[in-house]
Amino acid sequence: MTPANELIFVALGGSGEIGMNVNLYGCQGKWVMVDCGITFADPYYPGVDVVLPDLRFIEERLDDLLGIVLTHGHEDHIGALPYFAADLGVPLYATPFTAGLIRGKLEEEGIADQVELNVIENEGSFDLGPFGFRYVPLAHSIPEGNALMIETPYGNIFHTGDWKLDEEPLLGAPSTAEELRAIGDEGVLALVCDSTNVFNEKASGSEGEVRTGLDEVISQAENRVLVTTFASNAARLKTLGEVAVDTGRQLCVAGRSLERILRVAKASGYLRDFPQTIDFDTAMRLPRGKVMIVATGGQGEPRAALSRVADGTHPIKLDAGDLVVFSSKQIPGNEMAIGRIQNMLASKGVQMVTDRQAFVHVSGHPGRPELAEMYSWIRPEILLPVHGEFRHMAEQARFGLAQGIPGAVVQSNGDIIRLAPGTPERVGHAESGRLVLDGDVILPADGATLNERRKLSINGQISVAVALDPDGSLIGTPQIRLSGVPVEEERQAFIDEATAAAAQAVADKDAPDEAMREAVRLAVRRTATRWTGKKPVVDVLIVPV
Repeated sequence: MTPANELIFVALGGSGEIGMNVNLYGCQGKWVMVDCGITFADPYYPGVDVVLPDLRFIEERLDDLLGIVLTHGHEDHIGALPYFAADLGVPLYATPFTAGLIRGKLEEEGIADQVELNVIENEGSFDLGPFGFRYVPLAHSIPEGNALMIETPYGNIFHTGDWKLDEEPLLGAPSTAEELRAIGDEGVLALVCDSTNVFNEKASGSEGEVRTGLDEVISQAENRVLVTTFASNAARLKTLGEVAVDTGRQLCVAGRSLERILRVAKASGYLRDFPQTIDFDTAMRLPRGKVMIVATGGQGEPRAALSRVADGTHPIKLDAGDLVVFSSKQIPGNEMAIGRIQNMLASKGVQMVTDRQAFVHVSGHPGRPELAEMYSWIRPEILLPVHGEFRHMAEQARFGLAQGIPGAVVQSNGDIIRLAPGTPERVGHAESGRLVLDGDVILPADGATLNERRKLSINGQISVAVALDPDGSLIGTPQIRLSGVPVEEERQAFIDEATAAAAQAVADKDAPDEAMREAVRLAVRRTATRWTGKKPVVDVLIVPV
């Protein structure tokens, strides 16, 4: 599809899910992309850490793609760029802090010289074909969270990105109510809006309030304290630096992503007053009540610093009576991973505090009162919820209509929505989906490799080797090896029976190799199913001698 005299919206990620945000706008034959993010894998993707959007739809239209505009520096908005930016071959546009994070990613991937990265000043503007872009600063949990005012021949779009309202922002200066009301006065066709916290009846709260809560919790701690938070939450890092000073503790940082955020933030003019940090050895030598560690891993990531501290493989050590503060929200889907780490900490006698016990975290996304205020300022003709599971987006549509917005469109990844002219409607469907980064290879999330791995992880695998003479008769006995098949105490008895079944299949089948291979496979799998109730993957090697 090529957009003609119309304004089109297509999400290739982030609509129907939280994470992996990719949004396309089409107009007068041209496309622009807003954000290009990743999400992180769950047990459905064994062996995989990173999930990527399938960009096939726009890859088939690269001659008409003008550029990628980035709202802010979170992984679910910029994390896919190292894997796609060079191949897409279009310019990137970002404000200074976000550009610094992107540049570091491109350099790590060795493609920085292949990608044009344009740094746009805060509140700056630029044009791409029929689109005009203006950065509008909003509060979020990372420096330079931005909305985009997108001007088109068919009306203005206010694309919020991730946002909240904060009366005490610690980093940056978000737009005021008056400035946002002035944007509404310009006329807004569509508000494309973050849906993450639509079910929250209360506002998200201010980052300034968190300092008081953390001061209270940490000042009461007598021993070593470790605080875990999202690495990208630079405002929280500023808070934690202040809390360390408030409570008389020296600060140690554990986690490469934290170090990267600190480095880029300082280079961009933020966190200049962040306390001098100490190394791991110094932290371990200090009196226990004089150190505070800030570490990655609050979502249960197995290779992050907190997980390694919990299992005793990190230079930072925690003992009974020490305290871990989870200064972050538990992301749905991470409950088991977080619980695993918390159980390991509890077994050591480590105490823990989460946002359920004390005011140690505020969200970076708007609750219902904040959404209502934004609606009243922007006054769009259409509300287009994004950045949420379908239930979040459907609820925001209902809420927006109840607040007086004339129309709302609930869409999912791949829906092609004509916003103008005329009444908004779904006019087609784009191919969308998920890819996975498996080692150094990008694969379909539901392709042969991952499907085979899921089967192996569920049912196990059996290898059978059969040697045949030139007449097709069995030589010796079949050789069988098991992996992950649930037979233990009677393992040899099972192997003996499976071997006999394979030998019988050879004796019964005077046929070409493929038919012989299939007969042996079925005979061994039937034996395994009878013993275990499982249907393992059975691989058969026929060796002619």
